[in-house]
Amino acid sequence: MLKAYFKKYELQFRFNAVTSRGEMKFKHGYFLFIGDGINTGVGECSFIEGLSIDNLESYEATLQLLCQHIENTDSHPAPSLDGFPSIRFGWEMAKLDLEAKGTKILYQSDFTDGVKRIPINGLVWMGNKDFMLEQIRQKLQDGFRCIKVKVGAINFDDEIMLLDFIRQKFPADILELRLDANGAFKVGEVLKKLDILSKFHIHSIEQPVKQGQPELMKNVCSQSPIPVALDEELIDLKEATPTELLKFILPQYIILKPSLLGGIEVCNAWIKLAEEHRIGWWATSALESNVGLNAIAQWVFTKSESIVQGLGTGGLYTSNISSPLFTQHGYLGYNPAIKWGEV
Repeated sequence: MLKAYFKKYELQFRFNAVTSRGEMKFKHGYFLFIGDGINTGVGECSFIEGLSIDNLESYEATLQLLCQHIENTDSHPAPSLDGFPSIRFGWEMAKLDLEAKGTKILYQSDFTDGVKRIPINGLVWMGNKDFMLEQIRQKLQDGFRCIKVKVGAINFDDEIMLLDFIRQKFPADILELRLDANGAFKVGEVLKKLDILSKFHIHSIEQPVKQGQPELMKNVCSQSPIPVALDEELIDLKEATPTELLKFILPQYIILKPSLLGGIEVCNAWIKLAEEHRIGWWATSALESNVGLNAIAQWVFTKSESIVQGLGTGGLYTSNISSPLFTQHGYLGYNPAIKWGEV
């Protein structure tokens, strides 16, 4: 007989995390536990207010229904988790961890054995010019060879200055530079700004315009001098299937966030579809704690060992769960000698 329960968590950012959608000081979510009387598996249900499609008003009620279903599988139909992608991923994660006897080794590999590591980008958050410049200096000092800079929140000339600072020190053959606009560019300015940004030899730019404008995004992808990656565009598909979306827009890349898309199985389907259309991809954590980051990292290692992933979020919080995960010289590693802290 299985037992299931959940608890809410609050993580505090080390700084005020700013995107084009606003500022965050705290991150809330839930841990889902499934036990068989001997072992307990844990999953993380992580949402981002203002971005996730999860209905937060009925979130706990949906978790409660899920727990009842888990404990009474034979007599209760599974609650529909449509519209709750973060809960679906948490459920998927907890089940995998229970199968692994609560070890949090969801996909054993050279990564979890500590033999190989995952290349990741260093993330530079939005803020005033001095704050962003300090982050850039720190990432370069830490040995990152791929940096992602969030753009669209401060003065565009200041952003150009920051990119120029990077390129003066590190040319494109030494440092890969990715940008993330979080949909900040306006219709009449997007192609002009992309043209200006292209002189810095940008690897790609995520979501240059707001999602839900397929005609505009298609035109941007076809005319942009910088390869475009769809991010928020994948999260809430209402009028098109994934196949229809990719065939129509034809982006150069897609960004996969299991907590926002509905878990690993869903992301595997996106990868298969992208590869069929010769579209590149990488995965990005979505502000999860180390529990969710661990699941994403272990999964993505089984899909690719060479793509630079967006998994550098483990150090964002002052109160994260201690774990075997570590970041060093632009790589995410796993030290099996380190034990997990209490969730």
